[in-house]
Amino acid sequence: MRIEYTGLAEINGSLIALDGISGVSYDELAEITLRDGSRRHGRVILIDGNRVVLEVFEGTSGIDLKHTGTRFLGKPMTLSLSEELLGRVFDGTGRPIDGLGEIYAEEKRDINGPAINPVSREYPKSCILTGISSIDATCSLIRGQKLPIFSGAGLAHNELAAQIVRQAHVIGQGDEAKFVIVFCAMGIKNDTADFFRRDFSESGALGRTVMFLNMASDPIIERILAPRCALTAAEYLAFDRGYHVLVVMTDMTFYCEALREFSSSKGEIPSRKGYPSYMYSDLASIYERAGLIHGKPGSVTLMPILTMPGDDISHPIPDLTGYITEGQIVLSRDLAQKGIYPPVGILPSLSRLMKDGTGKGFTRDDHPDLSNQLFASYSEVSSARSLATVIGEDELSARDKLYLQFGNELEHRFINQGMYEPRSLDETLDMGWRLLSILPRSELSRVSDKVLDAHYTGRQSGNEQ
Repeated sequence: MRIEYTGLAEINGSLIALDGISGVSYDELAEITLRDGSRRHGRVILIDGNRVVLEVFEGTSGIDLKHTGTRFLGKPMTLSLSEELLGRVFDGTGRPIDGLGEIYAEEKRDINGPAINPVSREYPKSCILTGISSIDATCSLIRGQKLPIFSGAGLAHNELAAQIVRQAHVIGQGDEAKFVIVFCAMGIKNDTADFFRRDFSESGALGRTVMFLNMASDPIIERILAPRCALTAAEYLAFDRGYHVLVVMTDMTFYCEALREFSSSKGEIPSRKGYPSYMYSDLASIYERAGLIHGKPGSVTLMPILTMPGDDISHPIPDLTGYITEGQIVLSRDLAQKGIYPPVGILPSLSRLMKDGTGKGFTRDDHPDLSNQLFASYSEVSSARSLATVIGEDELSARDKLYLQFGNELEHRFINQGMYEPRSLDETLDMGWRLLSILPRSELSRVSDKVLDAHYTGRQSGNEQ
């Protein structure tokens, strides 16, 4: 027998409090009946003795203290799961919003799944190619990796996210048919949501994609639930159905701001820049659900996208994200101002697992060598540009002028890429070698002679001036 409690002790924003409650659990769902008979739903977020605080999903507008009835359902929030998820669009709580009705649920699963046990983890190997040269060549995404994209306000991270969803594919015979995308957007505007839905539909990517869309006008609780719903769907498709799943989340900054607002409404003591002190562990509970598990057929790879407030990479959101994940892709405002898309900054970007998923047995043997040399040579470009601002470009040495030429060619031909221009890995690597051939062979110190003999086409050492 379920008990319905009548009346509330307090209403505060999207929170309601009840006194004299016993026998409920944290994260338990509740059904709230208003005076006019309409119903809303919430979940338990705080238990203090016999006082219980609930977050109302639909907001507290129209709820009164005296006549509201509350019934606890004895279960946490769950998500309906089956392979019918593919091609469907849901809101932040997992309710269909594409007009196609409910899905047939083979099972329902608690969205608050645990992080993968480190003992059962399998080391990530093998690439997921995005078709984007600046990522595939120098900051490769490895299957099972957590690789965030650090962006800034006004940069083209939404366009980049859409391009990755359209173009991403795995390496391996037979694996392509088992590769799917889970896309989760949090706190976005209606025009951005329309862009994603239209782009995925017109490109045909929607058929292999599960979309979770949380709008800026939705309650903040949905923003907190959305990534957990997305990862629950990804875990089911990966570890129960054998798919290789790429999870793309945008924008984690909106998630963290919702977490801050949520924490403030509960009266918790804030930490750095007003964010809750537990934000690190909260983000880890999301990010650490990605990976590979021994004995399980699929994989979950995570690419969260966040906008750095004020382009500050030391801000708590990118700072804590960097501690948890295995590298980062940083978008450059300088490149964006030059009209370069995607504005991926090669020097501050890093994929810590790249060395274990590229090269012999995974991609072309020359892939790691090319990546190392592009990074080293591009760092010399920065030095030459700094010197040119002091003494003028005309006063530079012939060597520095070659590096300036190399840097300009790299940015405008290699990094710069059309939004609907997928490049194969062979095209990307061959283009990289052609650009390196602008430089004298003696400058390519990160590559063995054997690899240079196979790929270098520029000036030989004996002909250098």
